[in-house]
Amino acid sequence: MMSPSQETLYGIQYLRGAAAIAVVLFHAAERTGYHFAIGAAGVDVFFIISGFIMWVVTFRREPTPLQFMRARIRRILPLYWLATAVMVAGGLTGLFPNLVLTLDHVLASLSFIPARSPSNGEIWPVLVQGWTLNYEMFFYLVFGCSLYLARRWRLPLISALLILLVLYGWFRDIENVALFAFTRPIILEFLAGMVIGELWIKEKLPTAALGTAMVAATLGGFAYLQVARMPFDTLLCGPLAAGLVVGILAIEREWRPRRIPVLAVLGDASYSIYLWHSFAIAVVAKVGASVGVYAAFVFSTATLAGILFGVACHYLLERGLLSPAGTSYRA
Repeated sequence: MMSPSQETLYGIQYLRGAAAIAVVLFHAAERTGYHFAIGAAGVDVFFIISGFIMWVVTFRREPTPLQFMRARIRRILPLYWLATAVMVAGGLTGLFPNLVLTLDHVLASLSFIPARSPSNGEIWPVLVQGWTLNYEMFFYLVFGCSLYLARRWRLPLISALLILLVLYGWFRDIENVALFAFTRPIILEFLAGMVIGELWIKEKLPTAALGTAMVAATLGGFAYLQVARMPFDTLLCGPLAAGLVVGILAIEREWRPRRIPVLAVLGDASYSIYLWHSFAIAVVAKVGASVGVYAAFVFSTATLAGILFGVACHYLLERGLLSPAGTSYRA
């Protein structure tokens, strides 16, 4: 049996692709008058997978804190900066008439510092979906610093830090935008992923049969939230996403899913799909509105365009900008 650091976890690969597609569906529905708010829960899945991956990949081959941060910056920054540059260029040339640009906001966006958008007052960077990367980079910074510690202290101390931050945000009125963002309960999803990673390493996950039941139950839970049109809530979606990841990993451990090329490509391209899909969706939605075609056709076309454009950007941009190590999702 291969060690946890040598296995390719195809279930996690496929789940990443599914999470990215869920976000695409959310934005396509938003632009075409449909309701698919639960698609935003793809972000919760991403955060839990991120915590899991970081915990497991550093188990056997532990990098130094500097090596870890360099690898994460190479993985995240080039493609995000490029997508942000496209947004800025579009704003300056009038392609995005609702986008208000200020130097402070652009610099905060490029630096992964949460700031209020001058366009609408929301805590969003120039590229809206980049708000999740602010959280990712914050988690990477915390995790990277923990590598200075003995391994047995990392999970307890990271747990204490993240929980204390959430409690602080829960009981205090916070005016500082960055501190407000980094005290939201959503940061605990990274912690949940780390705990799941520790269970994976210690082989304490449920059986595949129970894992299958967990997958069915969590997907049913997401479906209920969608049908009931309940508000998107981390306290609901976070536990469901954690249960989904545990279920997938339980199946992975016992049944060893094989590589399915199409699903593997979607998993590999999930970051590019996430970053770039909104550009394609915006074009399709605008064209569809101008020619007056059925909304259902625009929705399905925008979804497909967002996915395909993201895959194309993965092959044309991401793979050329990243080192081979940066594109690995091995655990």
